[in-house]
Amino acid sequence: MLHWQLFLAFLKIGLLSFGGGYAVIPMIQYESERYGWLPGEEFQRLVALAGMSPGPVATNSATLIGYEAGGLLGAIVATAGIVLPSLVIVIVIAAFFYRMNANIWVKSSFYGLRPIITGLIVYAAIHFGLSNHSDTIYHWSTFATLLIGVLAFLAIVKYKLHPFGVIAGAAILGIVLF
Repeated sequence: MLHWQLFLAFLKIGLLSFGGGYAVIPMIQYESERYGWLPGEEFQRLVALAGMSPGPVATNSATLIGYEAGGLLGAIVATAGIVLPSLVIVIVIAAFFYRMNANIWVKSSFYGLRPIITGLIVYAAIHFGLSNHSDTIYHWSTFATLLIGVLAFLAIVKYKLHPFGVIAGAAILGIVLF
């Protein structure tokens, strides 16, 4: 029963998700809490690990949550559930893509999804950034996190530094500050 729940929950997430891995984090968290697969702090730890691992964060999250909730078989069915809709959709769309991409309805639909995706990513960032269980956002760790974010943004946009170097620098700053 658990493995079937994992598969169906991640299949639903895979079917209804737009905007990439970080945009589906709120949906994954909802399903994880709904079924009681992981406590909140454990969920955040696994999503952080999934984000640091190579590959898509949503797929990595599904694999890790599936493994924690249902072992190796849980990891397999959760991963299959989140990947299967995309695989099928990509195969179907690829067959018709060249004829559809100039259609004004298709273009308009994708432009309409952009604000929703941006909102989901901002929600995930705020939710994880401020979830240290303190009563106030005026905490030194909040300001240190914002400082690292602003410095990373400036390093990439203004100084055109390579993202790998910026990530490494942010990691070093994180180690020093936290």
